[in-house]
Amino acid sequence: MTSTLSRILAAGALAFTFHAAYAADTEPVANDKLSPVRAQIAAKQWRGAIDELKKINDTGSADWNNLMGYSLRKAKTPDYEGAEKYYSEALRIDPKHRGALEYSGELYLIKGDLPKAEERLAALDKICRLPCEEYTDLKKAIAAYKANGNKYAAKD
Repeated sequence: MTSTLSRILAAGALAFTFHAAYAADTEPVANDKLSPVRAQIAAKQWRGAIDELKKINDTGSADWNNLMGYSLRKAKTPDYEGAEKYYSEALRIDPKHRGALEYSGELYLIKGDLPKAEERLAALDKICRLPCEEYTDLKKAIAAYKANGNKYAAKD
């Protein structure tokens, strides 16, 4: 009986670990209403993503706010102030939203605010028990920023 209980507890812990390993907006669930937005983002169709987000209008969702901020930041004509507003709202809703922490950190680099970007990196360092993609990506962006004479170097 102890062996069975140990296996059940181990399986539960493993399932929790895998579930917790993903940022809220990186692992969509079945019938996720943000799937069409993610498809537009994957195709780098920023205007389409913004239009789709406006249709969905789920302003109480951290994921929705994060994706709106990301799309505004990446758009052909970026709206950095709008992006910052949406990232801030995502973090107000979910202060541990890894995507919003990473992307707002990148936005702060674009705006030349290295200390704020480093604050976001420190927050990710506390949240990610193991190095997570968001932490690693922001750390690389900060290193590139510093190597480029404290100027942002766009990734793509």
